[in-house]
Amino acid sequence: MTDEIYEHLVYGDAVFSSMPVEVPAVAPRCVVINGVAKTYAMTGWRVGWLIAPTEVAAAVGRFQSHSTSNVANVSQRAALAAVTGPMDPVAQMRVAFDRRRRTMHRMLNEIPGVEAVEPHGAFYAFPSVEGLLGREIGGRRVETSEDLAAALLEVADIAIVPGEAFGAPGYCRLTFALSDDELEEGLTRWREAVE
Repeated sequence: MTDEIYEHLVYGDAVFSSMPVEVPAVAPRCVVINGVAKTYAMTGWRVGWLIAPTEVAAAVGRFQSHSTSNVANVSQRAALAAVTGPMDPVAQMRVAFDRRRRTMHRMLNEIPGVEAVEPHGAFYAFPSVEGLLGREIGGRRVETSEDLAAALLEVADIAIVPGEAFGAPGYCRLTFALSDDELEEGLTRWREAVE
């Protein structure tokens, strides 16, 4: 199974490539999933698709028809307009995300105790916060990334997702799908809370 939801949101030298295109031998047993949520900023519309062997696609269709209601016609028409329309808005969004990605990477690495690898796709950073564990932030002892999330929410009014939610204690996830000003303000608050 290959999730291609971020196919148009890659940065720098990163190049998107689809598994069944790169390795045609896996195509008969590969399931490709995608949707309009990320590339076309249609989160919540719940429109997606899969490319799969006939028997898999049929089973997914049967399961979906009994577990959820069908996608609204207006959502389907909007999704069709998105995927058949010009890609200029997507390119503009990608440029903005790329700028914010670089800002987030730089600012995260300026926070003492945080180490961030530069993201090359999507719109999330997943830095290590292990250098902050065992410290006190705003009068709270921080032993886990869950503790850190609680402390930053209380002390700096910012929200991060603790790495425990992804099976990665000592890390956290942040999005750069917000305005440049909000991004810089939030990361400045984080740095000030730590310092």
